[in-house]
Amino acid sequence: MKEITTPISDEEVIDLKIGDKLLISGIIFTGRDVVLPKLKNKINNGFKNEIPFDLEGSVIMHTAVSDAGIAPTTSNKEEIESSMTILAKNGVKIHIGKGALSTETKMLLNNENSIFVVTPPVAAFLTDHILSKEVIAYEEEGIEAIFKLNVKNIPGIVSIAHGESLY
Repeated sequence: MKEITTPISDEEVIDLKIGDKLLISGIIFTGRDVVLPKLKNKINNGFKNEIPFDLEGSVIMHTAVSDAGIAPTTSNKEEIESSMTILAKNGVKIHIGKGALSTETKMLLNNENSIFVVTPPVAAFLTDHILSKEVIAYEEEGIEAIFKLNVKNIPGIVSIAHGESLY
């Protein structure tokens, strides 16, 4: 197991390989179908400065946050996958979710030195790794708002890195 702590540097991403088992600690942000396109639109329309967290070196998990916990959603949904490359271009280093991504996304993530990590969709297990949580944007979206999570040892496996894929 490789232990990494956010924020993630380019050098750390370069050292990660397909199949590496990770334990991710530190601050991660959440986003799903509703809010990731909103972040993408802010960037595309020149309002990146309105995003309430620093994208550089960040980790975004494709999940909602509820009293039942967290568990990744399918990352190849159009609203999520189409947002990943612009977020990577603007500093996101790790995207956490589940499912296969397109060859195009795999190559675009490679161009931005960003990776995709899958994690088990087991809400009760993952929730035990959350130390604290707070809504930081789009509170009106409820459980799909952007949350800032302080986590310890969120497990995952590198599934897309450096133009290669487990799928």
